[in-house]
Amino acid sequence: MLQVDISASTRKSFGKGAMRRLRVSGNTPAVLYGNDKDVISLQLETKPFLKTLYQISRKNAVVTLTIDGDDSRQVMMQEVQTDPVTDSLIHADFYEINTDKVRLYSIPVEFQGVAKGVEGGGEMVVHDGTVKVEGLPLDIPDVITVDVTSLEIGDSIKFADIALPDNVSLLSDANLNCVVVTTARVVIEEDEEELADVPSIEEETE
Repeated sequence: MLQVDISASTRKSFGKGAMRRLRVSGNTPAVLYGNDKDVISLQLETKPFLKTLYQISRKNAVVTLTIDGDDSRQVMMQEVQTDPVTDSLIHADFYEINTDKVRLYSIPVEFQGVAKGVEGGGEMVVHDGTVKVEGLPLDIPDVITVDVTSLEIGDSIKFADIALPDNVSLLSDANLNCVVVTTARVVIEEDEEELADVPSIEEETE
């Protein structure tokens, strides 16, 4: 799993006004909870935090969160709130985890290459772009790469066909298709266009 470092400091100011001033000063309010510990109010420098968010976007990542320079926790991003108009950061939630405890995860699947069936006029249809697994946090990959170049029209890749790392168990239905190559939809659309050119009964009788 992807591992990154984030620094934070404890936050002693609360309320809407204080949060607004905090953001104007270039910081983002946050909280840390989980692992049966008390909730900690935090603040982070917005610019380096944004860079880290871009790095871990849509990926599973274990974050080493260092608080006030000496208190390190293993956490995961739980939620990031942004302004719907300006897209600026409003608030972040971190969830402390136990790296020795098995957890459930959804891993994004990246499809590599161009399927032979697509080159031959077919279409690749993704039924599910994530695979559900369980395992220890540090054993979980941040993304699964699947090579689709050998797929012909009518071929598919089931979840059972996806190679997972050792100590990681599949939870998705092994018999379900993750991706399939089918006859291109354009053929159906062309048939519909031909039917659209056929005059209706009302048009023929006018």
